[in-house]
Amino acid sequence: MKFGMRKPSLKKSIAARTSVKRYVRHSLGLKAPRGYGWITNSKKAAYNRVYHRTTFGLSDIFKLFK
Repeated sequence: MKFGMRKPSLKKSIAARTSVKRYVRHSLGLKAPRGYGWITNSKKAAYNRVYHRTTFGLSDIFKLFK
């Protein structure tokens, strides 16, 4: 598990926003409601919750100065 600041990756952020899988899921409305991650994949949901609470990124730093 990572602790501290995340390293930004422009390549990964662009790939995530322009993937075919994301486009199909959003255009067909196949997204599950918020909170359903615990039902569909509880192990991944637990990991993401801990990761989100133990790391921070550049956007979080900029929010502090607003």
